[in-house]
Amino acid sequence: MTGTRWLAEYAWLPDHAEPTPDVLIETADGRITAVTPLAGDDGAPTAGVEVLADAERLPGLTLPGLANAHSHAFHRALRGRTHGGRGDFWTWRDRMYAVAARLDPDSYLALARAVYAEMALAGITCVGEFHYLHHNPDGTPYADPNAMGEALVEAAAHAGIRITLLDTCYLTATVDGQPLTEPQRRFGDGDALRWAERVAAFTPAGDHARVGAAIHSVRAVPAGQLATVANWADRRGAPLHVHLSEQPAENDACRAVHGRTPTRLLADHGALGPHTTAVHATHLTSGDLTLLGDAGTGVCLCPTTERDLADGIGPARRMADVGLPLSLGSDSHAVVDLFEEARAVELDERLRTRRRGHFGAAELRDAATVGGHAALGWRDAGRIAVGARADLVTVRLDSPRTAGVPPVGVWFAAGAADVAQVVVDGRTVVRDGRHLTVDVPAELTAAIEEVTR
Repeated sequence: MTGTRWLAEYAWLPDHAEPTPDVLIETADGRITAVTPLAGDDGAPTAGVEVLADAERLPGLTLPGLANAHSHAFHRALRGRTHGGRGDFWTWRDRMYAVAARLDPDSYLALARAVYAEMALAGITCVGEFHYLHHNPDGTPYADPNAMGEALVEAAAHAGIRITLLDTCYLTATVDGQPLTEPQRRFGDGDALRWAERVAAFTPAGDHARVGAAIHSVRAVPAGQLATVANWADRRGAPLHVHLSEQPAENDACRAVHGRTPTRLLADHGALGPHTTAVHATHLTSGDLTLLGDAGTGVCLCPTTERDLADGIGPARRMADVGLPLSLGSDSHAVVDLFEEARAVELDERLRTRRRGHFGAAELRDAATVGGHAALGWRDAGRIAVGARADLVTVRLDSPRTAGVPPVGVWFAAGAADVAQVVVDGRTVVRDGRHLTVDVPAELTAAIEEVTR
């Protein structure tokens, strides 16, 4: 049994509204075995110096590992290439398809390895990869039909983080069932049964990886096949994610074809429930919110992508008030920074309502940590507590952004660049702001040039 002791200057413990000073965190075999605040109620130390001699000191604020609940790794290649000029989600999508067409298992491994290592630098210890690049560009399977998924699982291992591969069913181009067109053909398996057969044959290597399911959207899976995907996930107790009401055009098309909203369509086919996470959920009706709340379905918000693509602002406070568990994702990776995603939940709500003070710091912390891990099926992560996975993220309190900021204020002041140390399952992955095994800038540059030149 191998163990490590960490002395956090401040640690944010579960059920605490603010960080606690001087906390000894003990770990063994990737789990937290003891959490001991060292200052008594009177502020006096409760342990002598000799007890702490072998503890590694963590100056700053130590948080649980952050969970990025919604990622499309290959979108990272678009950063800085699609932000100028006019357009909308649909014109951006054309640029995205061009990158998707150039990837193969080797180039995807290189790109995803660098992207996941960038996430590790930002304090992300687990990623949910919404994966639909399944086949060759002409739609024919690789010799190993899950070669692209294998590449993503291997990339996460290289980067030192955990992954839930949300294998995505993507069968049609439009709500009314138009077939996949040229750039989309590699996404499809023909029908949901063949999708299920392919995914069932995939057993990822390594205990850092799990497989979940995703319905791309009501545009991409015919109504009669939604239950096949939902049942596959339900039988395995696996997470099920779905893009939901990201665009008003999606809602309009769904009403025109099915006479109901996308949320109602999913509910009618058994695709909502406590293991389901709706991604975006930007354009919901009051009835949609009630359906999601009654089903116990969670919502993953991706504010930096939603604003980058001019999607709109979802009703985050109303979601939380009806009991929807919230998580966060960086989605298109216009930014990889869960501190930015978290505070945007509050700040965007201010823009929408023209009022301040909707979410407290502890709520934002939970969305970025325990909420995200739960959405990805890792319910033993996201808390600094005995028995939890030993994921520790230490944020500097002396950077130009955080100097003079009280520890409770990090969600409104800190950014990814302030992450100093990251421990995943008891292993140090980032130290002094540098990834220990991946040259992130160099590998990102090489991988992106390969698929954009």
